[in-house]
Amino acid sequence: MFRIQTILCPVDFSDASTKAVRYAQEFAVGMGAAISLLNVVEPRPMAIDISLEYVPLEEDLAKAAEGDLDLLRQELMKAGVVVNCSVEIGNPSEVILEQADHLDVNLIIMGSHGKKGLSRLIMGSVAETVVRKANCPVLIVKSNEKEFIGSTE
Repeated sequence: MFRIQTILCPVDFSDASTKAVRYAQEFAVGMGAAISLLNVVEPRPMAIDISLEYVPLEEDLAKAAEGDLDLLRQELMKAGVVVNCSVEIGNPSEVILEQADHLDVNLIIMGSHGKKGLSRLIMGSVAETVVRKANCPVLIVKSNEKEFIGSTE
């Protein structure tokens, strides 16, 4: 029998990833699984326009993400879910795949922005890369997709 023990849920605080957290919560509660929330801060390019007044450093962004992840963690814990959080700096798809292997997760639940055309070509698709390379099942949640879980509100 296939048993889900650990779910990795990458979070970028978009609508799609917020919806993915709800899906992860439902799976975790239903299967007695733990959730690992992960935020990945992308390193900024080295060539920066010096005329910008303030460009937050990766460490600043990571610190802000830790606070936001903690709020999500508290909500999930109220639902009885075991949750851990981490913020990493790096290429999102690479970090997600590394964490999935490191944590030996059984399922990845993540949001997808659904970018198309030139923006997808230029930026790539984190979700697509994770689906192709992950060693476990991946559930992709789109922000504009019909929800299959009931509202908790």
